[in-house]
Amino acid sequence: MPVIDVTEADFEAQVLERSRELPVVVDFWAEWCGPCKQLGPALEAAARAREGEVVLAKLETDQNQRLAQAFDIRGIPAVKAFRDGRVVDEFVGAVPPATVEQFFDSLLPSEADALVAEGGEENLRRALELEPARADAALALARLLAERGEREQALELLANVAGDFQAEGLAARLRLAGDERLREPLAALDRGDTAAALDGLLSALPAAGDSREDVRRLIVGELDRLGVEDPLARETRRRLAAALY
Repeated sequence: MPVIDVTEADFEAQVLERSRELPVVVDFWAEWCGPCKQLGPALEAAARAREGEVVLAKLETDQNQRLAQAFDIRGIPAVKAFRDGRVVDEFVGAVPPATVEQFFDSLLPSEADALVAEGGEENLRRALELEPARADAALALARLLAERGEREQALELLANVAGDFQAEGLAARLRLAGDERLREPLAALDRGDTAAALDGLLSALPAAGDSREDVRRLIVGELDRLGVEDPLARETRRRLAAALY
């Protein structure tokens, strides 16, 4: 069903959990609200036109006041889009149907998204043609190039990606190749032993000399890959801060 009614009882399952599979747009509305009745048909039409790609969940605020308070609803209609259990976009007020259509379209995967998800060199190159600043496409393609020994091409590709920790980490890894001081931790990294690799890189950091910044970038890139909640990442982040400061 592209349009569903939700309450406090099923909000977690129907909105938060469901949004891990596809975007869920929540319409916070009330019976007495004229602008809500004006906006509602446009939201429902947009959802039905994208059936199977997005769900519209309608929540009556007067009957679900705790949820309205939890999401800081101060004026209605209020519309919030959820993906992976969190709000990713929102607006307030009865906007025109064309704006509603654009809002829904922004939640759907782009052509580049689909290409990156499918993977493969041809798809990744096409994704970068469509969206040159996509760090995920550049990173995946650079990994493919590095695996077949095209180090300079991979570095050139990564140089176009600014501010992505994993991309900077991979570039650092490529520059550090052949450094005998880092032979063991780099070998551990290549065989997937992240704990041993990070321990070795941290131990090598104080005496890394001119390579110190690249060693730091490599560590930070691996921490980003692990994620903020990973126990190894938390402990390594603490040790890294102590080593640097």
